[in-house]
Amino acid sequence: MNAVAETDARRGTRKRRAPRNGLLGGRFGKYEGFLYIAPLILGIAAFQLFPIFVSIYMSFTQWDGIAPPEFVGVGNYTEMFTGDPLFIETLRNTIIFTLLAIPLTTVLGFLLALLCNRKLRGISLLRAAYFAPYITNVVAIGYIWYWIYNPERGLINGLLSGIGIDGPAWLSSSTWALPAVVIVSVWQGAGYPMVIFLAGLQAIPKDLYEAAEIDGASWWNQVRRITMPLLTPSLFFVLVTQFITSFQVFGVIYIMTQGGPGHSTSVYIYYLYQTAFSFGKLGYASAMAWVLFVILAIVTYVQWRMQKRWVFYG
Repeated sequence: MNAVAETDARRGTRKRRAPRNGLLGGRFGKYEGFLYIAPLILGIAAFQLFPIFVSIYMSFTQWDGIAPPEFVGVGNYTEMFTGDPLFIETLRNTIIFTLLAIPLTTVLGFLLALLCNRKLRGISLLRAAYFAPYITNVVAIGYIWYWIYNPERGLINGLLSGIGIDGPAWLSSSTWALPAVVIVSVWQGAGYPMVIFLAGLQAIPKDLYEAAEIDGASWWNQVRRITMPLLTPSLFFVLVTQFITSFQVFGVIYIMTQGGPGHSTSVYIYYLYQTAFSFGKLGYASAMAWVLFVILAIVTYVQWRMQKRWVFYG
């Protein structure tokens, strides 16, 4: 009787083994989390980190994609700024495009957000209509605007001739081609800042506007004193993303102008594409890609440092 009681007591004090959870269990159970994220890590290593390191190496070589790469040191970077006038021209076109597109897209997006923030019947349909170009295929947009800009049968010159104005040959003119492309990009891209500004507008407390109306503030004073200061975080985000997007514009240029006439609409990414896949200079194109990365990183860092002076986080 005592032996049975002693055995039951030992069983009661014996430490129970932890249940096996997951696939591995036991001593390897603590590594099970790494098993789950291993495909993601392998994907990042294979499709992001490896191409990045290969691109860095190729930027210091001459490589046509077929023959073995030849190491040339900083020769590609030196040629870019001292022996390639087309690179300077495309960089200038990109800067002009950016300086035109960012203010126009931001202002248009802000005005559309103010309009879409009003309580009107069918406002949801209006918001969708303004955002639709942003998610529409750029090839379709390019071909539609190519017809709109047609100097003989296009919509714009048809409207201008109705009021006695001879419209220019938009995409065939070295003067008008780049502004024409900017107009298309602004029209297509305004939906994105509109959504960002609209979200910011709806986060502003209504009490502030009610207090301002009681004090007799006009609509413009409400916008200037309440709306714009509280929208500065949204504006900062829009400016950063718009700058990066503008420097990487490609689809509209490729479809509508192919960089012409001459090189008047040849922007940075389009020239990089030509250098890599038309001229077969993959090493030089890699160097161009890294110069673009440095430009974007510097400007983004400056924007980040400057935002402390004008962004109001409430």
